[in-house]
Order: sequence, then structure tokens, then C-alpha cells
Amino acid sequence: MVTIKVNGTSHQLDVEGEMPLLWVLREEIGLTGTKFGCGIAQCGACTVHINGQAVRSCVTPISTLDGAEITTIEGLSPDSRHPVQQAWLTEEVPQCGYCQSGQIMATVAYLKSNPNPTDADIDANLTNICRCGTYERLRRAVHRAAALMKI
Repeated sequence: MVTIKVNGTSHQLDVEGEMPLLWVLREEIGLTGTKFGCGIAQCGACTVHINGQAVRSCVTPISTLDGAEITTIEGLSPDSRHPVQQAWLTEEVPQCGYCQSGQIMATVAYLKSNPNPTDADIDANLTNICRCGTYERLRRAVHRAAALMKI
């Protein structure tokens, strides 16, 4: 039995300990905003926050998370008004959109530690993959979000 808090709601789960958090979120709790991409923590589509840190949930066993607080894209903002989400919309970042929940979650965590990144900082630290190649719009959105978060 593992107890986790997801988006402010406590869940007591009786699942196999090696089950990745991604599948707990999607199959056990029913939150489908976090996406499966590669299954080996390379693409970042599955990025969520665990105790405030961006983590790739596809390789994070649920047994390591007893008592953890997890935030998914669904819990970031009840009305999509988080500055990063607003910047994403303004800059029209998504093309297919599949990777965007992971991109947004990674960006939110990153901007907490680096509120004024350069393009080089963004390229070096936001390593999620976008198969559509929307990196230029993504960079603009990160800068816009950083500015919005200072207001």
C-alpha cells in the first residue's frame, strides 16, 4: 500500500511497487494529461512534479513515492491561467501538442530555479523532446512566462 497526494488529493493505492508513476496516474487515478512517450526517461512527455521537482514519471516506481506530493498538468492550474500555460497559448507553441504537458511541467520547475534564462540556458536545461520541432516558439514562450512570473 502506497499513499500519495496528487494535485492536492490523497490516494491510497494497492498496486505493484515497481509500477511506474505514469501508469498509476493514468490507469489507477484516471489523469491522462501526462503522456507516455518513450518509456526510458529520454523524451520528457511524462514529466510531472514530485515534491516540487520535475521528474520523468515513466521510470519512477510508485514504491519510492510513499508520502510524496505530485502535481500533474491537471493540477498546475484549475483554469489554465498559470503564466507558463498563458505564454504557451500566446506563442502558439503546440503543433501536434502531444509533448506539451511535459514541456510545460519541465518549464514551470525550471523557471523556479532560473527566473531569467537565456536561449542557451533554455537549450541546455529544458531537454524534453518535441518531435514537431517547435523549439523556437518554445523558447519565446519560456521568456514570456519568465516575464509574466515577475509581475
